[in-house]
Amino acid sequence: MARTMQQDPDGIRLPIKLDTTSNGEFMPIPLDAIHHHANRLALENADRSARRRGVDRRSFLVSACGAASTLLAFNSAYAASGERGGYFELDPEAALDPELAAAGVEGNEFIFDVQGHFVNPTGAWTQKLPEDARPLSGLPNASCEAGEGSGRDRSGRAYLDCFNSEQFVQDVFMDSDTDLMVLSFVPSRADAEPLTIEEAAATAEIVERMNGSHRLLLHGRVNPNQPGDLDAMDELAQHWGVSAWKTYTQWGPEGKGYWLDDEDTGIPFLDKARKLGVKIVAIHKGLPFGPESYEHSTCADIGRVAKLYPDLSFLVYHSGYVAGTAEGPYDPNREDGIDALVTSLRDNGIAPNSNVYAELGSTWRYLMRDPDSAAHSLGKLLSYVGEDNVLWGTDSIWYGSPQDQIQAFRSFQIADKLQQLYGYPKMTAALRAKVFGLNALKPYGQQVADLMPRFGLDTVAALRSDYRAQPDPHFRTYGPKNRREFLNLMRWGA
Repeated sequence: MARTMQQDPDGIRLPIKLDTTSNGEFMPIPLDAIHHHANRLALENADRSARRRGVDRRSFLVSACGAASTLLAFNSAYAASGERGGYFELDPEAALDPELAAAGVEGNEFIFDVQGHFVNPTGAWTQKLPEDARPLSGLPNASCEAGEGSGRDRSGRAYLDCFNSEQFVQDVFMDSDTDLMVLSFVPSRADAEPLTIEEAAATAEIVERMNGSHRLLLHGRVNPNQPGDLDAMDELAQHWGVSAWKTYTQWGPEGKGYWLDDEDTGIPFLDKARKLGVKIVAIHKGLPFGPESYEHSTCADIGRVAKLYPDLSFLVYHSGYVAGTAEGPYDPNREDGIDALVTSLRDNGIAPNSNVYAELGSTWRYLMRDPDSAAHSLGKLLSYVGEDNVLWGTDSIWYGSPQDQIQAFRSFQIADKLQQLYGYPKMTAALRAKVFGLNALKPYGQQVADLMPRFGLDTVAALRSDYRAQPDPHFRTYGPKNRREFLNLMRWGA
């Protein structure tokens, strides 16, 4: 008997999503014809496989076979256009055999997502909006059941409950295999933050109230080119106990970015991080906010400060990747992207597995639709930054639950030809486990190691186990999908 699904009962949403969703930091990039073909093929295959297994399509899609079938369809679509540098390594029968599917897309790795986001939909920032503004209303989940049923009157903004912290916990800890997440911040003026440190702490406490382990760590947002941010570091470290600092070198209150080794901004920031004993610095790189800040979005300063501050850990968010560009073998003449990060490290004598880490948030999510660039990107990062220094991040909740990113990464393989030509490593289960979480134990150390034994035993784990006996994931994304939604998000408009 088919199960009743509240989410997508007709099974029209794929569990692995190829779409145009952006994290709000770059303009959505249209799909090519091959991606539309891949999505159509995946639905056709799901329909055929569901009939063969005697279940409805929605029940099939939420199973491991559904995820495997989708990835196999992507393989077929990509391969039809020629030889590919990467692919999803799955048994051809995984679409019909639950054990083979589970072997490819399921796992029990420790998954530590070092870049997650939650935008408080009812924070103080909403009080400063024009009366007729409807922030986030154009995004697909704004019509969820929570919003429709809300009894609270917020001048027509009840739909904002669709983005609340309970939904965040559902997406991250129930509908994905994520064990631990760092709640990060977006660039903003101090008086207009869509998530303040107080609200982030309150979100973390939701997990605690579930009798769970401390499954959310907090960043402290610092932009030293903004008045007051350096002074605020003391409270962030001493009162809020932030685990790391988050900064955006391409952002500034006047539209001008900065370098980490600038004498009047970056150096005082890093000196204070060292003094306060919070020695992890997460730097947003590779997704420029506009032409004025593009220079500072590159990684030219990373190797320089890594050499100046060998006792600090530098986490390069997005790995310097520029969304929408193709990645090939390392090119020392390229001045942006992953190649610029590699050049900065090489020029400053920073060896692989040193104090610079490459984080995959938004980068892997975009590369999922480009297996050639995915193979080169991962190959270069693992070779030059180091197999111990590539970190898992998803930029969710912009992309909805991160489970599809997890399943795709579990099965992705770099083609033998590229391994032989460029010395890229083979993607093994051990290597994936490093990237998924073990590598993050280097910079985060005892902040995390002491928690790990509890994750399989706490109430969150029990709730997840009960829920997965009859899961009902929504398979939606939250970020903007076109130019109109992107511009509305930028101004928190309608």
